[in-house]
Amino acid sequence: MDPERKEVLERQGYRIVGEHSGVKLCHWTKASLTKGVGCYKQTFYGIESHRCLQMTPTVDACNLGCLFCWRTQEWGSDSLVEADDPAFIVEESIEAQRELLSGYKGNPNVSKERFLEAWHPNQVAISLTGEPTLYRRLGEMIDEFKRRHMTTFLVTNGTTPSVLRRMHAEGRLPTQLYVTVAAPNAEIYEKLMAPKSDNEFKKLRETLALLPTLPTRTVIRHTLVEGWNLGWEDDYAALDRLARPMFIECKGYSFVGESRLRLQADNMPSHASIRRFAGELAGHLGYGVAAEREDSRVVLLTEDGKLHPISG
Repeated sequence: MDPERKEVLERQGYRIVGEHSGVKLCHWTKASLTKGVGCYKQTFYGIESHRCLQMTPTVDACNLGCLFCWRTQEWGSDSLVEADDPAFIVEESIEAQRELLSGYKGNPNVSKERFLEAWHPNQVAISLTGEPTLYRRLGEMIDEFKRRHMTTFLVTNGTTPSVLRRMHAEGRLPTQLYVTVAAPNAEIYEKLMAPKSDNEFKKLRETLALLPTLPTRTVIRHTLVEGWNLGWEDDYAALDRLARPMFIECKGYSFVGESRLRLQADNMPSHASIRRFAGELAGHLGYGVAAEREDSRVVLLTEDGKLHPISG
């Protein structure tokens, strides 16, 4: 990695792994350690936030330039040529997490038991930054995490359906697959997601049609930005019917990071707005509200209106 880029990322709290991967402690990992308060994924899916490793194999590579993204974008690439060894990435990511955690060992608010649990993560969120499916050995990396008895959450922007097909064929799908759907139609997609090449919305629809065939837990995440993509429940419902996901997350945009250079504070919707949107969408789809977290401005929909935590 370019030394200047690495320096910028490390100042922001990242630890760089190899040529193109990165790790960063999540706010909720810290909150779980010091206060016993987990993130909404703990509430919705049963993972333990203090045992979650947040990482990416594409720390500065993404094929979209979403206006609501809090990450640095000006020097990012839309492709990834390098492909570090997956076992190396996994091992070094865990070590990087431990380096970031080391300062909590003597914290009086962190119990010895909880610190030791955090030292041995059992969940990975492959979602920190960039588009993970641009890493061509992603399926192998997921296998490496599974060998360490870790559940795997993969978040993708849905523009690489061929990668998901290959991972399915190889039996290397994650425990839970998220696809971000942050635009109800192609026109808004072009303006809000700022794709770096053509046909990305078409590829997203292709991915959504693929989801019902994948033997894993599937999630559609609607990231909602006031004044941009909040509303259009009919259009979102049509996309969700293609995907038939196990879960739908309706989540409000947060005015943080470098998104503040592109959007305004009033683009951040209230939880009441998210709840109204979720209720309308649920009515269109026949889903029910399973849970919500007001502190994260997120509402979870499922077909039966119930939670389905990960077993084991």
